Formats: sequence, structure tokens, C-alpha cells
Amino acid sequence: MPYIDQFFQVLVDSGASDLHLSQGQPPKVRRHGEIVSIREEPLTYEEMSYMLSEICTPERWQRYEEHGDLDFAYEMNEENRFRCNYLKQTQGYGAVFRIIPTKIKTLEDLKVPEVIKTFGHMRGGIVLVTGPTGSGKSTTLAALIDYINTNFSRHIVTIEEPIEFVHRNKKSIITQREVPEHANSFPTGLKAALREDADIVLVGEMRDLETIALALTAAETGLLVFGTLHTNNARKTVDRMIDVFPSDQQSQVRTMLAASLRGVIAQILMKRQDGSGRVAVNEILMVNGAVSAIIREGATQKLQDAIVGGKSQGMQFMDDAIWEQLLAGVVSPNEAYMKAIDKSRFQPFLPPEDAALANAAGGSSENPADAAKQGRSPATKGH
Repeated sequence: MPYIDQFFQVLVDSGASDLHLSQGQPPKVRRHGEIVSIREEPLTYEEMSYMLSEICTPERWQRYEEHGDLDFAYEMNEENRFRCNYLKQTQGYGAVFRIIPTKIKTLEDLKVPEVIKTFGHMRGGIVLVTGPTGSGKSTTLAALIDYINTNFSRHIVTIEEPIEFVHRNKKSIITQREVPEHANSFPTGLKAALREDADIVLVGEMRDLETIALALTAAETGLLVFGTLHTNNARKTVDRMIDVFPSDQQSQVRTMLAASLRGVIAQILMKRQDGSGRVAVNEILMVNGAVSAIIREGATQKLQDAIVGGKSQGMQFMDDAIWEQLLAGVVSPNEAYMKAIDKSRFQPFLPPEDAALANAAGGSSENPADAAKQGRSPATKGH
């Protein structure tokens, strides 16, 4: 058994999500968003080099030593896989490991809005799943791919760095390709997918102009493209897709995006008030005629009104989704305030000491009576 497996076992047993190993520091895990040490003694150069080199191939180790970064997946046993990121830092070696559940959760398990299933029924266009690092984007996308795999006969090609969730063929054929093992980069994998009789392509990360341009072209040619971006809401997602291009190309890109974008699922994780973990909260944009026109015109500031007005079509504005969690008592007023876009809406429900800090930081001091007049009552448990 590799020496590092004892650290992975602690990670699994403690119900944590990530293991942080840094030369010169004690090993740590992230549990429900908080980072805690799992022993007092710092990790030495000998311990780190032994542990990190024993679970990756000599070729990968050489690549890491040369470039200072490495991404791959490691399977400890049938139940436990980990996404591994090796890095170099001021004190020497470092690595972060994220636990990857081997059982893919369903969309029902994740309790995400039912309307997300409609993206799996589409036959072309681009769907973006967005959110900060560690917000569960990969988990939601895996559930959506599993929904398609269970219900439709499609050829699904995934291009990932590294492969996280391993899909078994059900009704669909799933071809999973890892960068740089099976394809040199996301753009080369995406170009190849156009020649692989694919119906659906999942692009693990849309991080540069070439990948985004190819994804838009693939969507225009009739493929259904799923991609991820590190943006917090639908408006920022649309802006990012356009802003990555030079200014003289942006009007053409707006036209392409208006024609091919089918929807945006933005996701954040919020701490539960009872301390039992975290809950996923989603903003959902479904692209209709009005949204297409907004994107074409470059008037993304109007997207919020379009999302709020599209509630009957399954759209959901992030602050409204946070609001529902607050009213249900799932999250605390402080957590809601911290994650909200419009802070003033949530400020009246902060405890007095937190409200004073919010005011000092430049938040708006809205009168709770005014909030009540607008039907905004904090029906939270214990508040």
C-alpha cells in the first residue's frame, strides 16, 4: 500500500473534500469549507518526494519536475478516486487532492432544479456550467451526462484534465479523453471530436480564446457542447465568453453566441446553518428570443431582468435562490449576505454586530421596516 494512502484514508474517514500537502507545513484537510491540520509535524522534503513520486508514473514525475505543475487522477481502491494537482511553492513540493466520488450522483440526488434536465434533451448549441473553484460544477455536469446516458442513445465525447468521474456506457457511448495523455490540449481534443461522429462534447474547462472559439463553432455545426467557466453568474459568463476575443471580433462573437447559447447553470455552495455540510444553489438562464436579442445587442445588464421575468420558464436569479434558502432556514443571514449579489436585500436580517461591520465595509443600511413593506420577511428559524 502506498505511504500516501494513509493520508487519503484520513480524508475519506473525516468526510472532508480536499487534502493539502505542502513541504514545510503540517498536512491539512478541507472539511465543510474549513481547513484544519491532521497532524502537528510539518512535511519534509524526503516525505513529500517519496509520497508524490510513488503514485505517479516516471514520465509524469519528470514532467512535474520540469514544469512545476501536474494534473492527473489516482485510484486508491474501487471506492476512492482523487483528482491530483502537484505544484511547486516557496518551501518546495506541494499538492492538493480532491476526492472524486466513484458513484455518480443523479440530478435528483443533487436536488438541483428540475429544469436542468431540459438541457439533456437538446440536440445542438452550447450549455455552460459555471461557478468558483470547488462549487460542484463537475458533479452537476457528471449528473447531467449520466441523465443523458440513461435516457438517450448518443455518442458523448468528454475532454478533461484530468478525467474525474468515470462513466460506464448505458444507452449512450461515452468516450473519455484526458489532456495531455490522450489529446495535447482542449483545442486539439475539440477539433478531433468534430471528426469522431460525436453528438455531445463536454469540454472540461473553457479557459482560452481558441477553446471558446472552437466550442462556438462546434455548437453552430449541430453538436451539443457542455463547458465550464469560473464565473459566478449568467451575466458574467456571457461577458467572459465575449471579452476573451479582440474588440474587433466581439460583435461577430455576440451574434454567434446569441445563436448558439442554450443556457447557463451558475452554481455556488453555501454552508448549512446546522453545520451538516453545504448546499448547492443555482442561477439558471434559459436562452429565449429576448435573451438572444440582449446578447446580440451587448446589453448584458438587462439579463438580470430577463432571468427574473423568465421564472415561469424555469429561470432562476441567484439572489432569489439564496433568498429561498434563507427563508427555509437552511443558511444563516450572514452566509446569505456574503454570497448575495445585491447585499442590501439581505442586510436587514444580519445580527446587529454583523450589520455594523457590513455598514463599515460600505454595505447599504436598509431599514428592516422598508424590507417588510416590500414583502421581504425573514421567516428563518431562530431569527
